Amino acid sequence: FAEVRVDPDFGEVRVTRFVGAFGVGQVINLKTARSQMIGGIVMGLGMALLEETVTDSRTGRIVNANLGEYHVPVNADIPAIESYFVEEIDPYINPIGAKGAGEIGITGVAAAVANAVYHATGKRIRDLPITPDKLL
Repeated sequence: FAEVRVDPDFGEVRVTRFVGAFGVGQVINLKTARSQMIGGIVMGLGMALLEETVTDSRTGRIVNANLGEYHVPVNADIPAIESYFVEEIDPYINPIGAKGAGEIGITGVAAAVANAVYHATGKRIRDLPITPDKLL
C-alpha cells in the first residue's frame, strides 16, 4: 500500500508511506528477510518514479548509461517503509516450508504507487516512470 503526495503546481510525486505484506513461507531469518523486502520496495519506488533508460532512436545506443544521468532513489527519496510477513504453512514446497524471498518485495510496488497517484490526481498513468510532465 502506498501513500503519496502530489504537488498540484509542479506535478512532483512524493511517496510518504509504504506498507508491504508478503507470503514467503517459513521465514528463516527475520532480520535479513525484512531487509530483503525493504530493498525490493526501494527498487520498486525507483521503477515507479525515477528510473528510465533513454535510447537514441537513430543508433539504438543508451544515452544515459551512467549513474550521473540514470536516476535511482537515494535516502531522501525513500519514505517510512513497513514490511510484514503473512504466516503460512506449506508442507508441500519443501521440508522446511520456506520459499525464496529474492526480489518478491518489488512485486506490485510500482502498481501501488500508480494507483495512489490516480486516487490523488484522477489521472491514470500507465507508462513508467511517473514524471511531472505526465501529470500536468
